[in-house]
Amino acid sequence: MSFAIIKTGGKQYKVAEGDKFLIEKLDHEVGKEFDFEEVLLVGNEKIESLKVGQPLVEGAKVHARVLEQGKAKKKIVFKYSNKTRYKKKRGHRQPFTKVEILKISA
Repeated sequence: MSFAIIKTGGKQYKVAEGDKFLIEKLDHEVGKEFDFEEVLLVGNEKIESLKVGQPLVEGAKVHARVLEQGKAKKKIVFKYSNKTRYKKKRGHRQPFTKVEILKISA
């Protein structure tokens, strides 16, 4: 089973074919297929077949499909300072994109 390490949204993810996971929001429609161009590493079970980029693997692409666009559960941000009657309560819902990895090509 081949895997790759991709970079998107300022984070790195280890992915394999058939994986479904959440990443930072991308501007793609639901059902649309696209490629991740920033591939840092490609390999499979055998250590000899490992390709490490410096910083990217040339010609490597990870083909994916957008399954869903949405927002995560609400996080509460509460600021409080004692003895000064200061409190602020805010909520934040981080937008995400759910993708499925279709093919890894190196």
